[in-house]
Amino acid sequence: MALARPPTQAGIGMTSLRTRERMLVRLREQGIKDEVVLSAISAIPRHIFVDEALSIRAYEDVSLPIGFSQTISQPYIVARMSEILRNGKPLQKVLEIGTGCGYQTAVLSKLAKEVYSVERIRPLVMKARGHLRELQCINVKLGHSDGSMGLPDLAPFDGIMVTAAASHIPQDLLDQLAIGGRLVIPVGTEEQVLTLVERKTEKDYRHTKLEPVKFVPLLGGLG
Repeated sequence: MALARPPTQAGIGMTSLRTRERMLVRLREQGIKDEVVLSAISAIPRHIFVDEALSIRAYEDVSLPIGFSQTISQPYIVARMSEILRNGKPLQKVLEIGTGCGYQTAVLSKLAKEVYSVERIRPLVMKARGHLRELQCINVKLGHSDGSMGLPDLAPFDGIMVTAAASHIPQDLLDQLAIGGRLVIPVGTEEQVLTLVERKTEKDYRHTKLEPVKFVPLLGGLG
């Protein structure tokens, strides 16, 4: 007789919490300093966002496949992008482009008052919705749409995070950034660079190149 599968959040045996603690130690060693971000990551069980066969690797510092040629980002990148977006201040309204399995979305739900996330691949939207419902992330709204267009009807956003690499920074996203807001986006094709855009005034944007990264490409249209 097959054994019943334990509740999803129970983790990998009794090692889940200890493994998460080791992940936090590693993130601090990698330079993540924002304790609010670290606390958010500690609160989110990453293993529920990956297939059961990969759950033993959920707390390693690696990206993992989630189907449809997409990946869940490595914990360091999730922490780094969250830390840059937060900039030591509470976030009010955040837009995430590329929900994927919903892991980064769940982390953002701990850092912002409102999170809007869009994903072009419908089955991933459904999968993410289930994960976020399980974790009771009630301040998140998901949508199935072309992320490169953003959500103009809900703009402005004080934070925008893009979790796929764009060949250029979409003007629509720049327009939807609040004055004083931050956009974090990987930019490039062959070589990608994590880039921070800060909107200083109506027409003045400051661009800062941060570090090399590797993301799946940002695609238009719906899947």
